Amino acid sequence: MPQEIEIKFRIEDVRALQRKLRAAGFRQVTPRTHEMNALYDLPGQKLRKRGQLLRLRQYGGEWLLTHKAKGKAGRHKTRVETETKVADGPQMDAILRALGYAPTFRYEKFRAEWTDGAGHVVVDHTPIGDLGEIEGAPRWIDRTAKALGIERKSYLTQTYAELFFAWKRRTRSPAREMTFRAIRR
Repeated sequence: MPQEIEIKFRIEDVRALQRKLRAAGFRQVTPRTHEMNALYDLPGQKLRKRGQLLRLRQYGGEWLLTHKAKGKAGRHKTRVETETKVADGPQMDAILRALGYAPTFRYEKFRAEWTDGAGHVVVDHTPIGDLGEIEGAPRWIDRTAKALGIERKSYLTQTYAELFFAWKRRTRSPAREMTFRAIRR
């Protein structure tokens, strides 16, 4: 099964990070692209309680359906991720609903993807701030983070939903989802 191994980190200066990525030999493989995500669950939040995630994502003109198994968070977050392209997102939504799943949380961002051929770094502009992800083999993640000036104490292993709800508690925001419409900054 395909393993997702990653860390997230907060970005203070996107332009400075992009300069560091280029200097470290990365090239941008996708331009800044809008992404909308919906997490689905069964009544009683059965997937969430088991630490699993079912997501329908629209990234530009593409749709992806993803299942993530319960992860292990140490220095890096590791979990089994199964993903497939979907030809028709609204029809996939209808299928999921017919099976008893319902959207429970939505989040959006603008994402640019970078690679050096060994792993990926993404730069996400979200309603709660700019965040990056480094995904690849554990040693590669640590070498890349060091090259980009990211200290291990700055590694984040939470999901976007967990980051949103922590932000919501800190700010006392009434927002129910992590969308630009719900969070007017």
